Amino acid sequence: MKESGRGLFRLWSAYRRDTRGAAAVELALLLTFLTIPLLNIIDLAFYVYWRMQTENAAQAGAQTAWATCSSPPQWPATNTNLCPGLSAAVTSAIASTSLGAGVTQAAGSPAEGYYCATTSGALILVGTAGTVGSPPSGAPNSCVAVPGASAPDAGPGDYIQISVSYAYKPLVSGVSVASLLPSPITKTTWARLE
Repeated sequence: MKESGRGLFRLWSAYRRDTRGAAAVELALLLTFLTIPLLNIIDLAFYVYWRMQTENAAQAGAQTAWATCSSPPQWPATNTNLCPGLSAAVTSAIASTSLGAGVTQAAGSPAEGYYCATTSGALILVGTAGTVGSPPSGAPNSCVAVPGASAPDAGPGDYIQISVSYAYKPLVSGVSVASLLPSPITKTTWARLE
């Protein structure tokens, strides 16, 4: 009986000293704990990428609106009699970005209004804003009434506003930090027509 006890003890001692496969087990345990942070990093990177693409879509729409209705006889651009192709051109430009049909134009976009720029670069609405089929009613003659206007004696500018949104869905919604970020992603861009 003593021989079998010694044999078992030797087998146990040999097993304890054997380190083959220990690195694989340690790596498996470590990767288990690193998977969640890695998925969060990937998800946040995708969120930032889609946010930039949404902004690009808004800019493409604003540039197209400017190119389509850039001459004074077409202003106000939201008047479908003066600039009939505005809505279709903007929708096509937004869909031509990498987001494709995933990006949508916000309700009431494109919108147009008369704005005065301040010295800090902000735009202050001073004229009635219009949307396609409901153009602005008229512009004030100057920006004198706007506090901090960059050019108080100048007339307000005719700006068109394009708003788009993209519904972002996180890769792993249960454990992702990106699921806490705002969705849909909405971006707005202005372009001065005159």
